[in-house]
Amino acid sequence: MDVNASAEADLAARFEEHRARLNAVAYRMLGSVSESEDAVQEAWFRLSRTRAAATAPAAAKATATASGPGEVRNLGAWLTTVVGRICLDLLRSRQSRREESLDVSLETHVPDPVVGRVDVVDPEQEALRADSVGLALLVVLETLAPAERLAFVLHDMFAVPFDEIALIVERTPAATRQLASRARRRVQGSTPAHERDVAKQREVVEAWTAATKAGDFDALLELLDPDVVLRSDTGELSSGLSKLVRGAATVAAQATMFARLAAHQHVVLVNGLPGLVAAPGGEVFSLGSFTVVDGKIVEINIIADPERLRSLGLPSFEA
Repeated sequence: MDVNASAEADLAARFEEHRARLNAVAYRMLGSVSESEDAVQEAWFRLSRTRAAATAPAAAKATATASGPGEVRNLGAWLTTVVGRICLDLLRSRQSRREESLDVSLETHVPDPVVGRVDVVDPEQEALRADSVGLALLVVLETLAPAERLAFVLHDMFAVPFDEIALIVERTPAATRQLASRARRRVQGSTPAHERDVAKQREVVEAWTAATKAGDFDALLELLDPDVVLRSDTGELSSGLSKLVRGAATVAAQATMFARLAAHQHVVLVNGLPGLVAAPGGEVFSLGSFTVVDGKIVEINIIADPERLRSLGLPSFEA
């Protein structure tokens, strides 16, 4: 192996050491599994180009903080900054597209979940549960301005100093602190402290499935908070099938309409906590996540967009 190939392999190995953290940053920034993976891959390309542009061997091995090519003193911090910039650009582009589109609504959009089996220990699922990164939080993050979301995610979730975030958003540290503060107030005011115990949430989810299967309206009402919100994302606003429903009676009535699916539901982990996949005939029809507070369901987020469901890499289910 020649010197350049050896240096590239060494840099790739060091990048892989940071990949899990970078994926976590990107996912919390974007709420999209595929876009998060693309952002992290783009960070690798930029790092690789930086190494190629460097002239000194020490720079090529990234041993030296991150101001320009060949000056990467702290690789982890440099990569986090790069991923932050990439995600900020993607968020701004997404915001522009939404402003131009008549078929996109934040009201009914459900971000991508990270889905896993309940019988498998998954560090990513455990991290999402520990950090309370459920779909309810991601829905709120979608309402923030791109710079606010960046400041909140990097500072509050990953302890990145405001001085470093300020360079990404091109604001003063004081102004960046205000961005994070505004975002924090929005998040705290919209996301109540929810259940983190897997067993307790599973009890609620399984009770929901049983009540739905039986068409037991009263049992469904008993499980729901009076002000519960149900968000259903079918991928098309114009079809009228994507909807936002509020209130226990209305949500319970919606659930009884899909009683036939209850027999085909499977418990899965959705961002670390039990949720449901409906898979009649073994083909995934919908994915639902639940936010539970004090034993009551306060929010249900459903994805029933076939294209998105196929892209999520869901576990297979027997017919």
